[in-house]
Amino acid sequence: MAEPEQQKTIDFGIYSRAIERTGMTSTEVIAMILSILWLLGVALFFVFAGGNGGGPAPQVDTLRFVVALIAVFMPIALIWVAASAARSSRIMKEESARLQAAINAMRHSYLQQQQSNATGAKPALERKLEEIAEAQRKTDAAIATFTSIRPTAAETIAAQQKAALANAAPATGQEQSSLALGTPAEALSPPLSIEDFIRALHFPENANDKEGFRALRRALQDRHVSQLVQAAQDVLTLLSQDGIYMDDLRPDRSRPEIWRKFAQGERGKAVAALGGVRDRSSLALAAGRMRQDPVFRDSVHHFLRKFDHTFAGFEANASDQEIAELMDTRTARAFMLLGRVTGTFD
Repeated sequence: MAEPEQQKTIDFGIYSRAIERTGMTSTEVIAMILSILWLLGVALFFVFAGGNGGGPAPQVDTLRFVVALIAVFMPIALIWVAASAARSSRIMKEESARLQAAINAMRHSYLQQQQSNATGAKPALERKLEEIAEAQRKTDAAIATFTSIRPTAAETIAAQQKAALANAAPATGQEQSSLALGTPAEALSPPLSIEDFIRALHFPENANDKEGFRALRRALQDRHVSQLVQAAQDVLTLLSQDGIYMDDLRPDRSRPEIWRKFAQGERGKAVAALGGVRDRSSLALAAGRMRQDPVFRDSVHHFLRKFDHTFAGFEANASDQEIAELMDTRTARAFMLLGRVTGTFD
């Protein structure tokens, strides 16, 4: 009778599996039974196939004896060879299943680790992106609301400040007296101050940013700056469609003198540091869309030209501190990102 099955648990670290260790398997039990039945059959054959009247068995020579042994034990040998092959096949299947289970467990553990790492900052990031997108959607409506507000005392003070662009000098009393009928309204308005210029290019933080909307309204009244603001708004909207937001970028800071060299027309290695955006995903998404979307490509080139031309006028009047503040705006970050994608700083 077969021995009772024994269980031995082997720990493989990431999983455990019970491997059966038996003294005799069911295949070997069947082989044993078949062997016994065959021997009983052979014994009965020799007993009942003897001489007439149940006398002693006839004498046989050596050759017939050997043949008889082969006939008796060859089937038994074949039975045990088959049993051994079945047992080897079962062991191989168990080992294959064990290895497959180990591979699956390692893959599952790796995927869980990757998902846990990826989802750690996802909720906060999604909330931030939703807030920025919502603020951008409200910008157009808010601009229309604040456009109808009359100038405030802050605007009167800003008129006395330094103009944002070098070619936007305030009109003197003599010049104002010589204006003919039909002069556009922007010719009578004070030039845009550097503070409002920087604040407008950063765009309002949210729907409650009154100072931001005031500066943006002032910038839209300036014929030169309004073109840059509209071009910047177009590219920021297109970039947001691919999940690229300027608040998520942390570009390397460049010294103001490098920006001055760029404004004065210098290109190449001397201004290569201005492309300080290192975010690989944003660069790859923007570069891919530049190749595939002609509308996006035209908007980007138009924005880069307007920023280049406007910054040249800004640099002539701005201090190093004011240039550094401008580079922290969303518009400047978009310029650094798209300028690097298009090779503007090469």
